[in-house]
Amino acid sequence: MASSAVPFAVDRSVPGLIVKIGDYPLHHGGVGAIRSLGRLGVPMYAVTEDRWTPAAQSRYLRRAFVWPTTGRERPERLVEGLLRAGRAIGRPTVLLPTDEEAAVLIGEHADVLAGEGRFLFPRTEPGLPRRLASKQGLYELCVEHAVPTPEAAFPGSYADVKAFAVSARFPVVAKNREAFERRRQPAVGGTTRIAGPRELLALARDWGPRPGVVLQEYLPRESAEDWIVHAYFDAESTPLAMFTGVKVRSWPPHAGMTACAYAVDNKELAGMTARFIQRIGFSGIVDLDWRFDRRDGRYKLLDFNPRMGAQFRLFENEARLDVVRAQHLDLTGRPVPEAEQLADRRFVVENIDLPALLAYRRSGYATPHAPARASGTELAWAARDDMRPFFTMLARCVGPGATHLYRMWRAKNR
Repeated sequence: MASSAVPFAVDRSVPGLIVKIGDYPLHHGGVGAIRSLGRLGVPMYAVTEDRWTPAAQSRYLRRAFVWPTTGRERPERLVEGLLRAGRAIGRPTVLLPTDEEAAVLIGEHADVLAGEGRFLFPRTEPGLPRRLASKQGLYELCVEHAVPTPEAAFPGSYADVKAFAVSARFPVVAKNREAFERRRQPAVGGTTRIAGPRELLALARDWGPRPGVVLQEYLPRESAEDWIVHAYFDAESTPLAMFTGVKVRSWPPHAGMTACAYAVDNKELAGMTARFIQRIGFSGIVDLDWRFDRRDGRYKLLDFNPRMGAQFRLFENEARLDVVRAQHLDLTGRPVPEAEQLADRRFVVENIDLPALLAYRRSGYATPHAPARASGTELAWAARDDMRPFFTMLARCVGPGATHLYRMWRAKNR
């Protein structure tokens, strides 16, 4: 848990608003942001699915705006919903998106949202967040700026998928191609490893006439290591806070959300990230996934999330600064203190790390750059000063967890 005694002063007259689009109530990143600024006395607000999400139960939340969304709404309706929240708050407020859809919406409707000084957020080229959140857009930017990235194909039809299946080297990874489309008509449930042509063609029959997927080169887990970069870039695309770490476990294994990670200094990766973002001119918080391919000794960019990452609380520097605090300080005209990142911190997501731990032990996979011992542990849900989100998370996990176990039992006993 971060101490409230920090060597900088925040502007407590400027609240923060957690913005999310879609139905995913168990989101620990939003809870982390509410705590990070709330502990400093910043009034915090959040968009939530209902009043019983973990975020809505945080002691540091002034008000939850209950607003269920799907991501299939018209953009004008989503913008109007944000403006209603802003009018209810009644003063300039820092926006903190937790998903790609929210980041894209804010970027593309910046003039309306910033009107009358309603909201504060980093201004960047309006189409850039959508392009970065798009797997195809990111791939094209990587090629343009000579940033290593896995080879990828973007089929436009079932015939394209069939042609790819003939020549591709399997396994491959399938991902939803575009922000918003993954909400409206997802092709896959998440990052999906496909073993061979027959499996690919079977899946592709459900993708419709214009498959909304990217088929990406698979980097073998035994020859790779997953790294993450979280940073905040100012209006000139200068990094005011930069952190690097290594992912130890994810759920589902090797393809899903971070379950356990360590803060590990990696100046080479930080430099690659800073140079890329300077070239494309992005401003704001970023969460990047890189994979180090030991076969050729290169870091390859997998994903670029133009918003706060769920595991951002893994990272603090010696001035007790994280990326959310850096953004609030910068947008309110306060200096952002420079300091080295705290080394060997560990981040654990309690509800998914236990199954991930069991899966990784069975596979024998290890992360060479992970420290032997953590200097401290940040839990995603449990915090001594704010336990209600943890208990709410547990209560909401009971039903889905029981359903999952029942399905496993049925499958085993057929």
